[in-house]
Amino acid sequence: MIIRTIAYPRGGLIGNPSDGYFGKTIALAFSNFEAEVLLWETPELEILPNTRDHSRFRSIRALSEDVALFGYYGGIRLLKAGIKRFYDYCQQQGIVLDDRNFTIRYSSNIPHLVGLAGSSAIITACMRALMAFYGVSIPKPQLANLILAVEKEELLIAAGLQDRVAQVYQGLVYMDFDRQLMERQGFGRYEELDPSLLPRLYIAYRSALSQSSEVFHNDLRERYRRGDPAVLDAIAFWADLTEQVRELLLRGQGAKIGPLLNANFDKRAEVCSISPGNLKMVEAARQTGASAKFTGSGGAIIGTYEDEGMYAALERHLEPLGVSVIRPVVAPAMGGRA
Repeated sequence: MIIRTIAYPRGGLIGNPSDGYFGKTIALAFSNFEAEVLLWETPELEILPNTRDHSRFRSIRALSEDVALFGYYGGIRLLKAGIKRFYDYCQQQGIVLDDRNFTIRYSSNIPHLVGLAGSSAIITACMRALMAFYGVSIPKPQLANLILAVEKEELLIAAGLQDRVAQVYQGLVYMDFDRQLMERQGFGRYEELDPSLLPRLYIAYRSALSQSSEVFHNDLRERYRRGDPAVLDAIAFWADLTEQVRELLLRGQGAKIGPLLNANFDKRAEVCSISPGNLKMVEAARQTGASAKFTGSGGAIIGTYEDEGMYAALERHLEPLGVSVIRPVVAPAMGGRA
């Protein structure tokens, strides 16, 4: 029997990047793209490469272009680290895994390195496949922590919990990463919100702007460690915006959140360096009257729009920049399962 599991990209609606600094965020998982993992029993454990893991190129230029898009490492490292961390978790929890092997492979059409959490989607799908194969159940808050540990501790990738929580829970999730709560129970307070409360949303992305999270987060993280007042104030500001958006959504006033999304990005631009290409994308979107902010660490934006005319204007303004525009379809919440 072949086990097939999927995970979806994440769009940070409000509050990011405060999730890595005991802040608050709201994010959604959307099903326009997906990462898929296939797993089946075999005599030996084998990880099959995906096309982005190949080592044969048409030319030296093709190699250079491939590295610029996908980096030096494909998805095999994500699966290998995920399997290792899953085994370690089971050992620590006293969970005995039966003596079977498997072959595992992944595929993903999530735009790469544009702040849509494509890497953690692959790890999330991997964890779901392993859980199904071995019959192991991991509570959702702990599963999100486990996926984060794969990236932060195994692969040394700078990351926060928002992406993993959104991908584990799916749907639309409010997250409070209060320091005392995190230190007491090991995870934050996660509240599933009704996606029907959302106003009209668009997501726009451009692969040419790809920039890994390590580039953005490293500077902010170091300034946070030093107690930089501007950074600490920004984190508190983003957390407050999250509370305001949550209240507006719960009151059925989602159409009013646009200016708060803009404020999220504007504060980010005050404390962080924004590349010209990213800034141009945000400005082009705002010229239509839509709101715009990063979905993650850069390379993609999310915002609200009023009507079909404004959506058409977004396409007209952004497509000449090599930017694709989509309407995100919120993925169904996972309910009691992870």
